Amino acid sequence: MRISYQLYCSRNFPPLNHTLRMLAKAGFTEVEGYAGLFTDMDGLKAALDVNDLQMTSCHMGLDMIAGALDDALRIAKALGVQKVFVPYIDAEDRPRDTASWAAFGKRLAEAGKPFMDAGLIFGWHNHAFEFDVTSSGDIPLDLIAAASDDLMLELDLGWVRVAGHDPVAWINKYAGRIASVHVKDIAADGACADEDGWADVGHGIMDWPAIHEALQGAGVDHYVIEHDNPNDDNRFATRSLASVKAFEGQHS
Repeated sequence: MRISYQLYCSRNFPPLNHTLRMLAKAGFTEVEGYAGLFTDMDGLKAALDVNDLQMTSCHMGLDMIAGALDDALRIAKALGVQKVFVPYIDAEDRPRDTASWAAFGKRLAEAGKPFMDAGLIFGWHNHAFEFDVTSSGDIPLDLIAAASDDLMLELDLGWVRVAGHDPVAWINKYAGRIASVHVKDIAADGACADEDGWADVGHGIMDWPAIHEALQGAGVDHYVIEHDNPNDDNRFATRSLASVKAFEGQHS
């Protein structure tokens, strides 16, 4: 099992060098990047190298990929990124019906071809809005996935639950199409209000033994730890890493 850390969690705790030192000390060896980090590539690569961390996956916006493809490919190659996921579309740009979501999926798959041709895994990272059923009764995440069998998913398990769905059911549904997962926990009702209702992994309401068993059955071995708004990223990183490492002992 590979355990990574989405650097977006620590965006409010600069500088980056401090974050990377903290993660290395905690025991991480992999991180997941996001587009806001790519403005200083030399500094980013040096900071990763000095802390013996690898950026094995990253998030890139569809506008970046469509508007600056050569740069996006260069960044991925320079950092040794193996997996690229498009993570989001603004509310005003989101499709509104089945046909539009299906067209968006095809656009996404087409945008990913140069990455796939370069030997990288390419796919979509979900939030909750992809589970808002269209007027035709379709779930947008299904329509995205249907665009191409080569289009992979980075399933954000916390957002699946927030959307009112069972993460285990979606893991089983897309077994073989899940390149990695975001391991994210949800606080009990009324708790962690200052952290937008998210919890450190293993300290919330998610049924991790069942989820981990489903992930192992689906052949998923890349777990990316995430919290959208921790008030202490060191606490979050260390406690969450310990929880995820303990999953192995819970799997029968």
